[in-house]
Amino acid sequence: MVEVRVETIEDVARQALVRHGASGEAAALVARAVAEAESFGNRICGLYYLESYCVQLRTGRVNGTVTPEVTRPRPGIVAVDAKFGFAQVAFAAGLPEALEAARSQGIASLAVGHAHTCTALGHFTRQIAEAGLMAFGATNATPIVAAPGGKRRVIGTNPMAFSVPDGQGGCALHLDQSTSAVALGRITMAAAAGEAIPEGWAVDAEGQPTTDPNAALKGALVSSGGAKGWGIGLMVELMAAGLTGSRLSVDVAPLKAPEGPPHDLGQYYILIDPGTAPEFAGRLAQLAGVIGEDPGTRMPGQGQSPAAQVDVPDALWAQAEGLAHG
Repeated sequence: MVEVRVETIEDVARQALVRHGASGEAAALVARAVAEAESFGNRICGLYYLESYCVQLRTGRVNGTVTPEVTRPRPGIVAVDAKFGFAQVAFAAGLPEALEAARSQGIASLAVGHAHTCTALGHFTRQIAEAGLMAFGATNATPIVAAPGGKRRVIGTNPMAFSVPDGQGGCALHLDQSTSAVALGRITMAAAAGEAIPEGWAVDAEGQPTTDPNAALKGALVSSGGAKGWGIGLMVELMAAGLTGSRLSVDVAPLKAPEGPPHDLGQYYILIDPGTAPEFAGRLAQLAGVIGEDPGTRMPGQGQSPAAQVDVPDALWAQAEGLAHG
């Protein structure tokens, strides 16, 4: 392992993205997301994805120079056509108008369509909460989850995120979780390390439970909580694909494949102004207080702070520097 400052990770990621064809603005926004993921220990959404971003910039699976198109078909609805570019760029383009819409209407939606994978969905809902609004986010992904009792991959890990402002520019509650039992990256990492996975994460190609990560990669993941998680995953799918005009997960090629069609994924956000309910701040404080009275418990995301320096595997850091400098 090598210790690296998060600001250095962001700078190296930005240089790598520019070197492979991204505009300065796009590179800065994506690099910020990469660095933030590393700072919170979310390795799967950090430098782990940098090589894929760079390769796909070169092959055209993602457009690193496109300008998203922002429209507002109704007072409380903001839509962004990412034009097969980075989700971070499309979100940044639509966020100011979505914030204004939510503040003026009390509630608004921000639909980002035809985008590259957003990776860490909480990166986006966190920004909304830091601006003082509650945020719910949903996105889909390449198919990897089978229906309960089935074996066909139908939906992606289909994460959802929820962030609540603390009234001081931070988050009082922040969660970002897949609706599958585990993120796909945990399976691929286990396979690379030659480690078994817990039973209940996946099924093999015949639909049977497995602890072999390689068999899981040939089979499918299962939903968190069985049928309950499956239902939430379908809800996320319809929001992310149906309300943004993007592809259903079943039609999306593997996200890290170097070549192929653009991801064409959707991200859907609901922004709520808690100021419309005078009792909200008090109820939030009461709930946090009750939870805090129980030793060892906390609100999701509470107490987490970004690290200024993190440990990065030697090979991964060498790869990042190679992408940035050749």
